Amino acid sequence: MSLADLLRLSVGWKCLLALTAVQAAASAAASDRPVLRLATTMSVVDSGLAAAILPDFERQNACRVDVIAVGTGQALSIAGRGDADVVIVHARKQEDAFLAAGHAKRRHEIMVNDFVVVGPSGDPARAAAGKSAAEAFRAIAAARATFFSRGDRSGTHSKELAIWSAARLAPSKEQGWYQSLGIGTRAVLLAANEKRAYTLTDRGTWLATREKLPDLQILFGGEHPQANNDPELINRYAVIPIDPAAHPGVNGALAERFAAWLRSPEIQQKIKQFGVDQFGQPLFYPSAR
Repeated sequence: MSLADLLRLSVGWKCLLALTAVQAAASAAASDRPVLRLATTMSVVDSGLAAAILPDFERQNACRVDVIAVGTGQALSIAGRGDADVVIVHARKQEDAFLAAGHAKRRHEIMVNDFVVVGPSGDPARAAAGKSAAEAFRAIAAARATFFSRGDRSGTHSKELAIWSAARLAPSKEQGWYQSLGIGTRAVLLAANEKRAYTLTDRGTWLATREKLPDLQILFGGEHPQANNDPELINRYAVIPIDPAAHPGVNGALAERFAAWLRSPEIQQKIKQFGVDQFGQPLFYPSAR
């Protein structure tokens, strides 16, 4: 090997070692950043809201947010084991039970949207003729039209069960037309579009997914929340920091900072504007108090 070859080899190794050192330093710096473990309802992720706002919190607080996107019931179960620092959820009864069990001290409402009933174009069950979501559900059941449920103790599933209860019905998979899928709202919508089924969805996920749903339409709830004449379909989201006294492993300080950040005027304004350019209306409406 010539001297020139040896010099090139030496330079190459030095560059490789330098690059490795830089990468190691960057990795170490990243690992030194505090981590906020956020368990959130899937609609916050499926709608795109999480991706739109969380990087700002990471930059402002020199931290990393690890997002666990699940249904409300599962998010609260994860947090109840101390495996999340904070949750964003939308099922008030489950939230109140969670607080009563001592896992957290308080919930903070941050935003609202609403639920809508969607189904196949042509509406063979005539669900759109109902004057309430319960009446729409009765029409679906009477027609034995295929209905897809999340079936996962999520906020959407909890609301669906409440509507069936108001309709004085308790459908089950044994009846054939009612199917419990155990998947998120976006996936349920895609399946309903394929099979021409009815389902309940939050409006934010509907708007974010509707371009892929050519065979579905809103049958009850209207084209915007102001047209939704059933007050039972309001959908309230809350952030709940986990109490470090109950779960010593949680990052309580960062969780409280996150909850305050979500309620700040700046982020409430971002929530208000999110989706307007693309959909002509917000996907969520700020409601921090």
